[in-house]
Amino acid sequence: MILKEKKREYFGRPLQFEELDLNPLQQFVKWYEQALETEHFEPNAVALATSDLKGEIRVRYVLLKAVDENGFLFFTNYLSIKGKHIEENPKASFACFWPTLYRQVCVSGKCEKTSPEISLHYFQTRPFLSQIAAYTSPQSQPVPKERAYLEDLFNHNRGQFESEHVPMPENWGGYWLIPEKIEFWQGRENRFHDRFLYSKEADGQWKIERLAP
Repeated sequence: MILKEKKREYFGRPLQFEELDLNPLQQFVKWYEQALETEHFEPNAVALATSDLKGEIRVRYVLLKAVDENGFLFFTNYLSIKGKHIEENPKASFACFWPTLYRQVCVSGKCEKTSPEISLHYFQTRPFLSQIAAYTSPQSQPVPKERAYLEDLFNHNRGQFESEHVPMPENWGGYWLIPEKIEFWQGRENRFHDRFLYSKEADGQWKIERLAP
């Protein structure tokens, strides 16, 4: 079956080398702040790809929670499929897409767990029911087909912790994705896009190259 599509042009503004920040993390923040003004749904959502040592690859969306000199921060259950993949193979990659700006960013690098203090601080800022969901869910594990099984667990824990702090699960926390390559893609007319790739060199500096569209 040939998929139907809505043909459209990309009318993004030109992306010039001279306007790029020498630090790709700062360039990401600059683009992200613009996306906050234009994207209506989860501009911090990224499609995260991980794999195990056998080469099995999985992709799923996660929400970035911070960007700084360490890299990109997200949180998950360490016993989930992504957590098990990262334990075996810390190399990972993500892509985000901001369609109103005709932009995407692709990042690849290595994942490292955050400190327990960072994970706990973020966990305590989550809404109460989100804490209950994280405490309840054996993420990625098979469970009975009836949703009532999960809802009963959720409601039980909700009642148990209604008047006290929800403990952060020991198998829950954050990862920094420490970037090694970051590509900024700006959609342009006639599919003749602007692309710039930052690559981390041995001395810690970033090399910037324009890539063909």
